[in-house]
Amino acid sequence: MSGLPTIDSHLHLWSLGRSRYRWLDSVPALKQDFTAAQARAELDAAGVAEAILVQADDTLEDTLFLLETAAAEPWIRGVVGWLQLDSPALAAAQLDRWLESDKFCGVRHLVHDDPRDGFLALAPVRESLGLLAAAGLPFDVPDAFPRHLGATAELAGALPELTVVVDHLGKPPLADPEAMARWRSHLAACAARPNTVAKLSGLHIPGAEYSVAALEPVFQEALKLFGPARLMYGGDWPVSVISGGYQPTWRVLHELIRTLSPAEQDDILAATANRVYRRGAVA
Repeated sequence: MSGLPTIDSHLHLWSLGRSRYRWLDSVPALKQDFTAAQARAELDAAGVAEAILVQADDTLEDTLFLLETAAAEPWIRGVVGWLQLDSPALAAAQLDRWLESDKFCGVRHLVHDDPRDGFLALAPVRESLGLLAAAGLPFDVPDAFPRHLGATAELAGALPELTVVVDHLGKPPLADPEAMARWRSHLAACAARPNTVAKLSGLHIPGAEYSVAALEPVFQEALKLFGPARLMYGGDWPVSVISGGYQPTWRVLHELIRTLSPAEQDDILAATANRVYRRGAVA
């Protein structure tokens, strides 16, 4: 049993009146507001103490909404927001603005929705990510496989001072054994870089079973490659709503994590997230 209060490292909130969230057009079940009060109820039911909010739209409006919400909710430990990474001048100005909030703790860009396959290798993007490294802020990469997981490993090698967070274990293609071999190779290349960490999150994969037995091989692969001190739990709510919701998602991952020693559970359920996002000790 973990001795530290659990922190969910990957929680979303959104307000359709604050930002566009165009990707929701293809997911009608999620095209509604999801509030802090709803999230708090889900965390309470799972016994999860706190959370890191993660951006869900590549807009300043979405990040501002998350920071305003976090300022009013003590259980929200931090916000992973968005910057205009392909414009270093804009990114620098936006970064200065976000750093006025002590809840701002990282940056993410929806690379899987960006039409540029080589986004992570663009010179302006690398320059902006250098600003993050200098500020001690991590960079989350979502849904990286198949287009961006190899590039994520290359990025981590090119910017060794930048902490790179592989969201959702890069989205393993669980229903495709041949593609899984490529995923393993790319994830191993990421893990070989000491400045990378990964999230046990977002593992509801279309066409694949979501259960302890189905996820056990992926869990063991993540442990082998990263170790508990470089892994963190994330619920990926409310995206998980379309696959059953927070509680069944939590139960499967918790069943896997609880097989580890208390110290290893503490790493995945709290310590890694607090270290990566520089949140200090859990109160």
